[in-house]
Amino acid sequence: MRRLQRRLRRFTASVLDLPQDVIFDLPRVTLVGNMQLYIENHRGVLHFSSSLLRLQLSVGNMEVAGEELVIRAILPEEVLIEGTIHDIRYLPE
Repeated sequence: MRRLQRRLRRFTASVLDLPQDVIFDLPRVTLVGNMQLYIENHRGVLHFSSSLLRLQLSVGNMEVAGEELVIRAILPEEVLIEGTIHDIRYLPE
């Protein structure tokens, strides 16, 4: 059943020319150099320190490692991180 739903969503996205992150509720990650990171479609902050950020996603988690990390803006589904970013990891469930 899930396979059929996934195919239907892909078909709908291609026919309506919609981005797949909208259809599948996937995170959208925008990295500017190694100094700014903007993440959309997160489900909450699990851990934050000046060297590590862990976000809950709809499927799995995301870890951002770096130095002097700061959350500049946080909204229900968006977060803006600044600092020196060294590593971004997707951790499936």
